[in-house]
Amino acid sequence: QVQLVESGGGLVQAGGSLRLSCAASGSTFSRYTMGWFRQAPGKEREFVAAINWNIGITRYADSVKGRFTISRDNAKNTVYLQMNSLKPEDTAVYFCAATLGGSRWSFPKEYDYWGQGTQVTVSS
Repeated sequence: QVQLVESGGGLVQAGGSLRLSCAASGSTFSRYTMGWFRQAPGKEREFVAAINWNIGITRYADSVKGRFTISRDNAKNTVYLQMNSLKPEDTAVYFCAATLGGSRWSFPKEYDYWGQGTQVTVSS
């Protein structure tokens, strides 16, 4: 079992930055591939970024490439999402998720554990 708690969301103007954190507890965090997803009102949950458990391979949605960076600190059981050059269309609830296996990191069903989410609002 893994418990995930996101933090760092808030209100920011377009062009600004935020850093989200996801603290994990309960199991061997370092063995999990970690992902970030987001969900805007009336829309499906969509993939943002993921990082694998051991050598730090990362993947990003096209919509955030070059603006967002995912990283992890296994010693602190935490995964981060640095978000720069934010746009109003980035407004959503952001969730972190964990999976022990699989390679389809952009699919929500691949993940076994989810946090409660943190709201990010970008004003124009």
